[in-house]
Amino acid sequence: MGDILDLSERYWRGEIPPREMWRPTGKSEEIAAGVHFFHAWANVTTIRTEAGLVLVDTGTYAARAKTFAAVRAVEPGPLHAAVYTHGHVDHACGLPPFLDEARAKGWPTPSIVGHRNIAGRFDRYRLTAPWNGLINSRQFSTRSAWPTEYDYPTVVYDATHVLEAGGTRLELSHARGETDDHTWLWWPARRTLFTGDLFFWVAPNAGNPQKVQRYAAEWARALRTMAGRGAELLIPGHGVPILGAARVRQALEDTAEWLETLERETVTRMNAGLALDQILAEVRPPAHLADRPYLQAVYDEPEYVVRNIWRLYGGWWDGQPAHLKPAREAEIGLEVAGLATPSPVTSWTGRPPRSPTMPASTRRARRSTRRAPGCPTLS
Repeated sequence: MGDILDLSERYWRGEIPPREMWRPTGKSEEIAAGVHFFHAWANVTTIRTEAGLVLVDTGTYAARAKTFAAVRAVEPGPLHAAVYTHGHVDHACGLPPFLDEARAKGWPTPSIVGHRNIAGRFDRYRLTAPWNGLINSRQFSTRSAWPTEYDYPTVVYDATHVLEAGGTRLELSHARGETDDHTWLWWPARRTLFTGDLFFWVAPNAGNPQKVQRYAAEWARALRTMAGRGAELLIPGHGVPILGAARVRQALEDTAEWLETLERETVTRMNAGLALDQILAEVRPPAHLADRPYLQAVYDEPEYVVRNIWRLYGGWWDGQPAHLKPAREAEIGLEVAGLATPSPVTSWTGRPPRSPTMPASTRRARRSTRRAPGCPTLS
């Protein structure tokens, strides 16, 4: 085995600290005949076919020149097609150098294959570029500008699609999970699975508090389907490949169970009428999976996943009357500061008199709380 597959063995044995498992080595390796794996922030894989190269994911916009150079150092042939596993900018923004090269050399324009929903994502990214730049800077401590130009898929599909490339048959399937535009690929002839970000060596990113809706139940179903394929090699969107049918199946089924448990226990409590605060206090992932190296809460937290499940089925309100139309934070701060100041006068009840400057919104919030005396979850 080479360095990358050796590293995979260390990942599996738990020898790599969880927060280091996303750290890319920048190395590339031929992990199977004609299959080069490029271990970047978001992985890129090339498949050599008789029709030309097929790229599975294309890398991030910030490192597209490095990705192109790394690919061309080992694979000089024309690019036949690129598949986006989803439309996140670290996976679907590395094509421009390859497209420029095809034009300059007179090669056929490569096909860009992806789910139909990717186009809507790119449109949304263009609409909210300043906002996405802000949250990306906050999340990753970077100051890189958010892209506004995208290479949209030229071949789109809804549920399934077969990509034929010079005798190589890749079966694409759509699944909502981390995104609503996700594709996972199955290569039957090689028993190889490309999961995109449906598996990537940490607890599923199914509740990110800064991002749009995620889909835990459908994510778990996709993992179960993938586990049933009997793959002997799994190539993830981040991290390193997993080699061996038993390990691949275990990783996929464990991750499915992790998601299924949070989904089931959250929905059960919602149906019983529990408030979000109580559900958050009670729902936990399966204890017997706590030591799995690929299910550590590095990029997301189980609590965030529970909140996301609540949002999917119950909307953004947490069920607390005082949170429905709360006072502004500045008004609450003034009220707290007033309560902290000793008053020389008290009413016959022993309480300080109501401040004549109490904001109206604060009084409304208090009244709404008093109007629900039977609720055990009032704050």
